[in-house]
Amino acid sequence: MEIIFTYSAFRQFQKLEKNIQRRIDERLRFYISQQNPLKFAESLKDFKFGSFRYRIGDYRIIFDVKDKKIIILKIGHRKDIYK
Repeated sequence: MEIIFTYSAFRQFQKLEKNIQRRIDERLRFYISQQNPLKFAESLKDFKFGSFRYRIGDYRIIFDVKDKKIIILKIGHRKDIYK
């Protein structure tokens, strides 16, 4: 699988502290290296933001999947991500 960031998600990622960025990067690389990266994801009930989420500590990554590509839509702290 391949990961693609939307422009807004990439901007959100850049605003995070470097240690958080590194942690998210390492975890995303781990997920896509697995046979089925979606087994680590949770399906969202409200599809207003996206179809799936990864939980990395206190941060959430909201994404959709299209043609074997993970399209990252939002990245943020759990208290702010669903607003």
